[in-house]
Amino acid sequence: MDAATQLQRPAVTELRLSAFKSHRNAVYPLGPLTLFRGPSGSGKSSALQAYEALARLAGGDTLDEALAPVAGGAAACVPQQARPDEQGRRGFRIGCTVEGPAGPVRLDVAVQAEPELRVVGERLTGSGRTLLSTALRDPGLPRVEAAWHTAGSVPVTRAPLPDDRLGTALLPLRVAGKTAGQRMVLDAAEQVVVALRSVFPCDPRPELMRAPVAARDGLLRGACDNVAAVLGRTRGECVTRHAALVTAAGAGCRGRVDGVSVQGLEGGFVRAVLARQAGSATPLEQLGDGELRYLALCLVLLTGPGVLAMDQAAEVLPARQVLTVLADGLDRCLDPRQARELLGLAARMCERGHIRLVGTVRGVVANAAEEVAGASMVDLGT
Repeated sequence: MDAATQLQRPAVTELRLSAFKSHRNAVYPLGPLTLFRGPSGSGKSSALQAYEALARLAGGDTLDEALAPVAGGAAACVPQQARPDEQGRRGFRIGCTVEGPAGPVRLDVAVQAEPELRVVGERLTGSGRTLLSTALRDPGLPRVEAAWHTAGSVPVTRAPLPDDRLGTALLPLRVAGKTAGQRMVLDAAEQVVVALRSVFPCDPRPELMRAPVAARDGLLRGACDNVAAVLGRTRGECVTRHAALVTAAGAGCRGRVDGVSVQGLEGGFVRAVLARQAGSATPLEQLGDGELRYLALCLVLLTGPGVLAMDQAAEVLPARQVLTVLADGLDRCLDPRQARELLGLAARMCERGHIRLVGTVRGVVANAAEEVAGASMVDLGT
């Protein structure tokens, strides 16, 4: 697929952490396959947390909901050295650049974490213009003053917006699209929202993946605890992808693998099994942690939004979307062989343009990842 075709699918190409946890004025370019590496405490996980927070805000979550996955919540996102101002306020700033049909569009968000959690400033820019800006005018009111580009008889439209949500995600409800300027604002906002909503945070939990699950539970959750049901569903939906999964399983699991299937249990439950030579089978619950994580991540890379428990932008054609997988600890529990196979699969899938992967890696795997064609490495130092 050529670069011009891929560009029509909105994608986050840069992450900015001006003040977020340990990050200071950091700008991280993001390619189709981007891996953060560095020692413990270097900020690998927090970079993905900021990305996920932006994604949740674009999906309509409140600030409190968007930051819920961060241990310690909003207060933990503030740099430890940050001193409160005279009013006792502390906060952080995050942002991203999204490329797509509307060209590069920048989104920057300033969040006050203390004493009250609220958005105190937001800026959406594109085509050399400020398309949306918000500012907190009256700290006593739960709203910000927003101004967006109109380019009609009135060049700028002003209106209040709630201070606990992303203004960019609310624009389609507030902008009529009657003027060229308004349509420019809507196109830019849609591009950012589509790219950020098309995100699937994934961290397979082997300890949760061994129990039988309801056969009807067919959308894969981020912890992959219902992987057995999803394997049963995908086995009948796409023979080609299922065959690719069987091949991947054979490359990363011990012993020969001739198939991946499910067994029905009482009460409408199922468990997944690896088919072996001569009719034998290995239930998934007997696999090691590394094998389970490897299989789950392969399944995510080989499927798509229709199989994943995520809030996909249903109003936009799937052909115009790119799934971005956020995988903190991509190589956790994996041996070098499994990590090599998984990275190779990720590179092949990302090259097609339908999927992107942003992950964190450590140790030997981080060094080996440099040899993977198409992988971009972000080194957070020692």
